[in-house]
Amino acid sequence: MSSNIKYIIEYNIGYVSVNRPEVLNCFDYKTLTELQEIIDMIHINQDIKTVIFTGEGTKAFSAGIDLKERKSLSEEKVRRNVKAIRELFNSIADLPIPTIAAVNGYALGGGFEWLLSCDFAIAVEEAMVGLTETSWAITPGAGGTQRLPRIIGAAKAKELIFTAKKLTASEALDLGIFLTVVPRPQLKSTCEALATDIVQNGPVALAQAKYAIDQGMNTDLQTGLAIESKSYELTIPTQDRIEALNAFSERRPSQFKGC
Repeated sequence: MSSNIKYIIEYNIGYVSVNRPEVLNCFDYKTLTELQEIIDMIHINQDIKTVIFTGEGTKAFSAGIDLKERKSLSEEKVRRNVKAIRELFNSIADLPIPTIAAVNGYALGGGFEWLLSCDFAIAVEEAMVGLTETSWAITPGAGGTQRLPRIIGAAKAKELIFTAKKLTASEALDLGIFLTVVPRPQLKSTCEALATDIVQNGPVALAQAKYAIDQGMNTDLQTGLAIESKSYELTIPTQDRIEALNAFSERRPSQFKGC
């Protein structure tokens, strides 16, 4: 059976793409389960320092759920699929390494929720995003109602969700959804440049910084500062911290081992 996911590792960077361009990289249950398996492997692979996610082809990052499959499902299996996509995107958000969404086209519904679960989103100029679920008489069910307001504020998120409005790449950039927008030929190189800047730094420090930011955003300032303090403490006994100091004094690049 052919895979709906492409996955390779090069120079400590994981490349993961949904391989269903003929249906705009929509998520059916097979795709969800395959992608979850990949995420589970990435979570425990210490050789991977960051991940770049994308969709195959030039039309779509992902247009969300596979409506053709959804139409044929019982209510029980609809709930199964919603649970699977919610847990998948939570798993991506919980990865202890930075993640980058290379948005190469439409990112609608679940496709938009996918990029929202990543740390960064970089898009082509033709990209378009939107949580369009209410136009299908459902609500975003894989993190959209929670992650989008934390980026753009509650009122704007409500407007976009209630109206099912689609945003152009430049509009999404202005709202802070995209880190940057680039011409299509520059998408891969721009994502790789960011990934390369990330992977040269201490893996433990990166994981703890991500944890402190993500957890701190969901609490009050004093609790967030306590989380930051604990995260810093965990970096002090690492070999990498000593390696950074030695490399500085010896005027050479650091060789981090993630311990």
